[in-house]
Formats: sequence, structure tokens, C-alpha cells
Amino acid sequence: MSISEEVEKPGDLSLLITDDARVKYPELAKRDSLELYDAVGREIRARGLFPVRGQDFQVKISANPQLSPGEKLVRKTLSVCNECRSLIRAIVLERDNKIWIRKACPDHGVMEEIYWGDAEFYYKKSMEANEGHGIENPYVDILNACPFNCGLCARHRSHTALLNLVITNRCHLGCWYCFFYAQAAGYVYEPTLNHIKFMLAAARRQKPVPAKAVQITGGEPTMRDDLIEIIRAAKELGYEHVQLNTTGITFMFKPDLARQVREAGVNTIYMSFDGVSPITNPKNHWEVPYILDVFRSVGMGAVLVPTVTKSGNLKEVGAMVRFGLKFNDVIRGVNFQPISLVGRVPRKERERLRVTIPDVIKAIEEQLDGQVRMEDWYSVPITIPISRFVEAVTGKPQFTMSNHFACGTATYVMQDRKTGRITALPQFIDVYGLSKYLEELTEYIKRGGSRKIAMFKLLYKLNSFVDWKKTPEQLRKRKRLLRIIYKIFVKHDYNALGEFHYNSLFLGMMHFMDEYNYDVARVERCDIHYVTPDGRVVPFCTFNVFPEIYRDKAQMAYSISLKDYLRMKGFTSMAAERYRRNIRKLEAGEPYRRYYEGFWDPSQLSYEEKKQISMRFGVPVVED
Repeated sequence: MSISEEVEKPGDLSLLITDDARVKYPELAKRDSLELYDAVGREIRARGLFPVRGQDFQVKISANPQLSPGEKLVRKTLSVCNECRSLIRAIVLERDNKIWIRKACPDHGVMEEIYWGDAEFYYKKSMEANEGHGIENPYVDILNACPFNCGLCARHRSHTALLNLVITNRCHLGCWYCFFYAQAAGYVYEPTLNHIKFMLAAARRQKPVPAKAVQITGGEPTMRDDLIEIIRAAKELGYEHVQLNTTGITFMFKPDLARQVREAGVNTIYMSFDGVSPITNPKNHWEVPYILDVFRSVGMGAVLVPTVTKSGNLKEVGAMVRFGLKFNDVIRGVNFQPISLVGRVPRKERERLRVTIPDVIKAIEEQLDGQVRMEDWYSVPITIPISRFVEAVTGKPQFTMSNHFACGTATYVMQDRKTGRITALPQFIDVYGLSKYLEELTEYIKRGGSRKIAMFKLLYKLNSFVDWKKTPEQLRKRKRLLRIIYKIFVKHDYNALGEFHYNSLFLGMMHFMDEYNYDVARVERCDIHYVTPDGRVVPFCTFNVFPEIYRDKAQMAYSISLKDYLRMKGFTSMAAERYRRNIRKLEAGEPYRRYYEGFWDPSQLSYEEKKQISMRFGVPVVED
């Protein structure tokens, strides 16, 4: 009798699971039954993959921390101890026009961390808070306190806005800070195509709104030979938006792969980009010009993703915006991510690196001479009235971005083609006024009003929310802006959003949490999720902040040993898959000069200094 015949009986799943609750992945990989992947996932979860109190975490609820003179209580919440990771009480407070989180552990005392660098801005954004749809069909029962019950459970307040799908932990780089990639982890996690279909389908089962957007990530996803099949599977399963998270380096050598990726259904490349100089961006500084030229040639848009640190690249955030605008035909956005200090980080090092959302926004305002102002940024939930209106008009539950207001902010900027002036969207559209009017129309429909009349009212009123004198020329001509808005609100045309992107640069700001600033109120509302190999859907800020009980634990359970992978491939080490950089050749190319002219002068550093920068980061240098 074959294994596949035997495991039809639930009691025989032990043939695919080891005594220490790990999957015999080479055996499971031979199966093509999605039901079997689900059964194995449930079984391994029951055997210890799901967090266990007293083993994986503790709950140490004591008295709330106390306020000191001159401090103001903002709200109470729960957090985790920096030392023992136990669930503890915390307060969010104001001091010196900044927002802090203070928490108290019975065993390790009181600890404090900066939460938001500007209290006034915090209060303004808090007014934009808006609850979205939760989920009607939880993936896991409530067994533990949040955040040690993730899966998702019935307490979670947001459906999946963006699903992260890890398809490999292999990478062609060896960045010094990364403990996720295969060589550092000691195992290779690379689910089969059928297994990936199971995970994608699991997120699509979510109600009332199934996952509609997926980010394929890693490791480095372009190292998969079946990447195109994975993208097609996502589209076939109903994912409307597919983005690929990559360094982009592979496409420099395989431009035809970029075309295939685009044709298979990838909408956007989500590409690491930490600055305009090799000092701030040793990861792919030399390769970016060539990568962007490849994307342009195949009609692919890219979003640049800088991880921002106070002592590192904060001084270049304005330059990164200008870089995005200069090459706006291929760069669709810059999504800044203030650093998440996951792992053990001493206080002095945290103070050197830590930067919050308001700090980055202020730096952008200063570096762009006030053209993009602090008041031009809105928290993500400001978009919910749009979703509610479309929901009322169509009668169907709509996708909502209902994460906590402190998680992120965003805006759109445009550069007038005649004057060169940079203008943010809120400078010519009354965002608050439009949002409030949409809420009025939604209530009108809910009270029994005509949907058609509501749409006519919106069309009649739209013009009043636009200041045409401040509108950039490319959107002012023939009132093109109104036509785009009409398509979005009345036609519910997804392509209209794309048309808007082609005429603007998205600026995002997403600050993922770490154990020092952890706020359970935020993670309960998280809408950026990972799907795990056992079929759970886990919020970003539990998956990565507690890797030992979520990310690493799940992926290790479904992995093969590094030794077995090397033997299978005939390699002696993972170095065989590493990228090696030729700095001289890259700097000599015309694209390098074209992109960085006005942003970076390569003569500022000697060749030896550049070589050391690359090698210290973990990218070997070759000279042939």
C-alpha cells in the first residue's frame, strides 16, 4: 500500500509527520491533494505548532505603569516584555510633545520606548481611525491571549488587505543583518507549487472579503524556477493584485524573466532601495539603474522600499522622493519603512537607529523645501469611507484598509511638467471634505435612498472638492482628474487606479512594530498578513516579531535540512548561489550615469572604499 493511500485515514498522518512534530516534507511534496495539506496542517498544529502558554509565552498581568509629573495618559493597552516576551500591561502617554509607550513586567520592571515623534500629529491622525470588516470564519479557535493566538481568530478586526506569501528562504545575497535566509537558518523552506496553491486558497476562503492582493516574497523569490507558475496560480485563484518583493538583481541578468513575470500577472515590483548612494544602499545601489531600464522595457512599474534609520539614510529621504519623481514613468511609489528593531537591541543602539513616522515626514518636508507638508499625509483608514460608499452602491462587502491609524500614513505627489513644482494631492483635493461627503451619501443609501441619485449627487459635487489652480498641469487638462475619480467611484474601475498611479507618485510610510514598541491594539487591527504553510493567516507584526513561535517555527516544520538541499543540488555550500558584484563594470555603464546624475557623484569614494562597503554588507566583489 502506498503512503498516499494510507494517509486517507486521519490516523495515518503520522506517516507524514515526525515524532517531534515536523513534516516529512519530501514525502508530503509528492502528494497533490490540497485536502491532505490541510489535514497535515491541522494535525501538526495540534501537536505543538500553535503557541502553548507556559512553553512559548507567559501572561504576567500586573498593575498599569504610573505616570510621572508633566505626562498625560493617552490610552491603556497591552504589550510584551522586552526581556521575557510575556504579555504585560502598558500605557501610551504624551511627554514633551511626543508619544511614548511604557510597560510594566512583574519580573523585569518598567520599560519605555518612543511610539510617535510628534504628539499633535498623533492626535490628528487618531481622528481618522475607522473600524473595518473583521472576519466571519476564523481560522483558529480562541485558546490564548492576543498576540499569541494568531491564525486569524474571531477577535481580529481587519480582513486581509495584503497577503504575504513566502515561497523560499533562499537568497542570492548574504546581508549581514539577515537571519532569515537559508544559510543562516540552517534549513531550506521552499513549498511546492501544490502546497502554495493550498496556502493561496486558504486566504481566499476568508469572509466576508477574501484576500484579493498578494505579495510574493522570500528570501529572493526570483530564485524559484517555477515563479511564473506561482504567479499564474495566484491570478487563477482570484487575486486581483499581485506584487513581487525582490532585490531586482535577477532581472538585470534575465530581462526576459521580467517580461514573463509581467505577462503572468504581476502588477508591481516591490523593490528594496535604501538610498541614492552606495553608503546608504549597499544592497543594490549599483544594479538599480539597469533593473529599472529592464522594467521600463516590459511595461512594469516598481515601488521603491527604503528601510529608514535615523543615523543612516534619514538624510536622503527627500532625494529618494526626487529620484522617484524623475523616473516616474517606471517608479510608481516610494514606501518608506521606519526600521523595526526585531531581536535584542541595546537602548543606545535603538536611540541611534530609531525613527518614527512623524520624524520621516518632517525630514521629507525639510528636504523638499516645504513642497510636501506634514498636513499632506493621511493615515490609511482615511480610505474606508470610499469602500463604504462603493459597498452601499453595489450591495457587496468591499475591501477595506482598516489597520490602526498609527501603523502607517500615505499621500500622493505630482510634479508639474512645466514648472517642476512638487504638489501633494491634499493641496488640490479636499480629502477630508470628500471623505465626509461620501459618509453622508453612504448613510443616505442605508436609510433607503436611491443609489442612482447618490451617484448623481456625487458627480454634481465632485468639482467643488478640487482646487483647479493648484492642480498639476497633467491632471488639469480637460479636467482629467475628474474623469479618473468618476471611474473609481461610479464605474468601480480598478484600471482607473492604475491610470492615477501613472500620473502621480505614491508615498507611503509603514512602521512595523518590534518588541520594544509593541501595542496589542495595533496588531488586532493589522491587515497585512502572512499565510503559513499549515494554512493559518498571521498578522505581520506577530509573524516577524515572534519568529520563534510563528515564522521560523512554522517554516522549519515544513523544511528540509541545508545538508540535504546541498546534496540534492550537488553544491558544497550555499555560496554557489550567491551574487557577485562587478563595481567597475556597473559604474562604467551609461544607465548608471543617467540615473544617478544629480544624486550621487561616484568620485566621492575610492574604488577600495566602494569595494569594502559592498563586502561588509555581504555582497562579494569580482573584477573580471
